[in-house]
Amino acid sequence: MPSLCRDCLHSFETGPRCPACRSPRVLAHPELFDLAIAHIDCDAFYAAVEKRDRPELADRPVIIGGGRRGVVSTACYVARIHGVRSAMPMFEALRLCPEAVVIRPRMEVYASLSRRIRDMMEELTPAVEPLSLDEAFLDLTGTARLHGAPPAILLARLARRMRRELGITASVGLSHNKFLAKIASDRDKPDGFSVIGRAETPDFLAGQPARIIWGIGAAGQAQLAAHGIRKVGDLLRWDRRELVRVFGKTGLRLWHLARGEDRRRVAPDAPVKSVSNETTFAEDIDAPDLLDGHVWRLSEKVSDRLKARGLAGGSVTLKLKRADHRLFTRSLTLPDPTQLAERIHAAAAGLQSASGLAGPFRLIGVGVSALVPEAEGDRLDDLLDPEGRRRRAAEAARDAIRRRFGSDAIIKGRALR
Repeated sequence: MPSLCRDCLHSFETGPRCPACRSPRVLAHPELFDLAIAHIDCDAFYAAVEKRDRPELADRPVIIGGGRRGVVSTACYVARIHGVRSAMPMFEALRLCPEAVVIRPRMEVYASLSRRIRDMMEELTPAVEPLSLDEAFLDLTGTARLHGAPPAILLARLARRMRRELGITASVGLSHNKFLAKIASDRDKPDGFSVIGRAETPDFLAGQPARIIWGIGAAGQAQLAAHGIRKVGDLLRWDRRELVRVFGKTGLRLWHLARGEDRRRVAPDAPVKSVSNETTFAEDIDAPDLLDGHVWRLSEKVSDRLKARGLAGGSVTLKLKRADHRLFTRSLTLPDPTQLAERIHAAAAGLQSASGLAGPFRLIGVGVSALVPEAEGDRLDDLLDPEGRRRRAAEAARDAIRRRFGSDAIIKGRALR
């Protein structure tokens, strides 16, 4: 059976250890060198970056998030042993793991590292479809001739490079389509590599719970269970027309995925439609100066993400949620697109002031949409605002300092509110 050592990348016939380096990290599968669709997912990405930069946290439970009424962005695997999960309310996470070290996200650091990972991926194939900062699909069809190695070896090489050069680990799923590649990457975490081949697909899927199908959440599971569908194999007993009659368009998708059929291509040109950030307050806030401080910090985070992706946006949106959970959004189209924190803040703060909405508020968010390449942004400053070029230079200098010395190395006064 084709086998691959994930440490030295030696390929050989099946054995419990690599004959070249004696490593037990051996990957073996009949179709190992015949598959080309991959899903790569960095392991507890934000927490892994914090542990990399602060080695004293290596064995500590780490939660990335903030405030008792906020939510968990991610948690390291030590914290996950205690039951902490992404999107969990912070108060619940701290109840489960009171000894956890809580760190506020450093989005500009994560976004910068994500760009480096993306560059590494694109050295292997132009067909890279990012799903978020820390995961992506890759289609390595036809790359063996270019790189002199099959996709499985290229992916193992990439994972090893990320570990050595960036100090983070990733889990790899390899299969014959996106649906199964994503399932594969979840099977062996952290720092794993899992393969689902064509021949085993029917038997593998039949025994899986229905929730393994993407898009099936808690409500979907309940709806399927009401019709006696608890495992993927239960779907195989349904006629296609009957599934469509009962579940609409979702029924057709269920019919195909239950059989391991997914014709979606890896789409590197899938556009990012918006970039946003929001925060939930520990206590409801009404004071205008405190709200403005939060708007500034959110604007900075959105700006960092835009810069990391080489984008600018032509529309700014402000999101406000009152203490009674009523949600309001206000948007403004800019004279020209921007990626500058100063301009994003000015627009969002203006929306807040003009909204006339009375607090107190429990959540505030800032977003930018109508995205374009950064070269098309911030052109009118030179014509309409004599100080625009100076402010751009000052923000660029501030960004450089923060990249080198950390996000808290230089802070605007309004951010201290």
